[in-house]
Amino acid sequence: MTRRLVLFCVITVAACTSTPAAEPVAENPLRLTLPPVGYAVTDGEIGVYFDNIVLTETPDKYRFEVTSDIGHTETNRWVVTPTEKDVGDHPWLVKIFEGDHLLGQQSMTWHVSPAGIPGQKDYSLLLIGDSLTHASLYPNELYQRLNAEGKTHWTMLGTHKPTNAKPGVAHEGYGGWTWQRFVTHYEPMPDLANRKHSSPFVFLDGDKPKLDVAKYIETACAGRQPDFVIVMLGINDCFGANANDPAALDSHIDRVFGYADTLIQTIQSTASQAELGLCLTTPPNARESGFTANYKGKYTRWNWKKIQHRLVEKELAHFGDQADQKRWIVPTELYIDPEAGYPVDNAVHPNATGYAQIAASMQAWLISRAQAKAVTKSE
Repeated sequence: MTRRLVLFCVITVAACTSTPAAEPVAENPLRLTLPPVGYAVTDGEIGVYFDNIVLTETPDKYRFEVTSDIGHTETNRWVVTPTEKDVGDHPWLVKIFEGDHLLGQQSMTWHVSPAGIPGQKDYSLLLIGDSLTHASLYPNELYQRLNAEGKTHWTMLGTHKPTNAKPGVAHEGYGGWTWQRFVTHYEPMPDLANRKHSSPFVFLDGDKPKLDVAKYIETACAGRQPDFVIVMLGINDCFGANANDPAALDSHIDRVFGYADTLIQTIQSTASQAELGLCLTTPPNARESGFTANYKGKYTRWNWKKIQHRLVEKELAHFGDQADQKRWIVPTELYIDPEAGYPVDNAVHPNATGYAQIAASMQAWLISRAQAKAVTKSE
């Protein structure tokens, strides 16, 4: 199914210095949801696919108008490849119309970073995730992007190096895994050939399993603490939740966040200087064929879309950007093409295009935070 969104983009001629004025809107039936900040890096494409920010089965019924001093609108997205003159913060506003009726609007900021990083030249990065990370396609792309210019070196920490991982690429990404599994799962007899993994962060303490990130860093990372940790989890935690019972869904997600908080707090109590990036859960394939191929009618796209959208809303509310705690939102749900970024026969796993878009969002966030850390150290 080809999706067409009727779009109109207003680009101001002068540089924006404040968030565009917003008209009051009493309703938001499409549950328009944006993070507070998006990240871009010079000479790298980034953007927003409109289907990803609203809750509807029929995005082609609506008109999206964007106001920004950078970027432009294409058929189904707003996109930008910033240059050096765009470095800095740019207000961004989207309005959604049905006919002439304004249904909703929301603003955010795009932060554009220069490609180079002053100061520190060597960084360590730990990726934690599920099958999207296990596939190693976005870790491969991210490693290549971060190390491309040779001005800095990024070391990927981790015990997991699947066959798809390129030299230098490591992570903690396992198919089917959840926040809870990373916090609690201990496998006394791991069998990697049969995907029987123990959580890399759980060790025996006497005769009982214990979450012990300090021991992980000591044994798996040769004592080197990560400068940055990116976690991309949520799909397996919530895929089977009840999408049609809002209270039950919220309760389910809140239980998941209990395990998330435990892992996050344990990582940060051990690696106190690490900055933590929490990824917003990626959207589903726009085609129903992906769900039919994987689940034979047991799960539909609309069912997962309702869960995924609510999960993103609650991720933003629960985690948010907490600079004082070195925690940040990585808006991985914005810049992934829900159609061209997925194969026709897979519901939630992107193709090479989609994985590269995930890597682009992570790269932009990492460079932004690395530059901020470099500036702080020099002051």
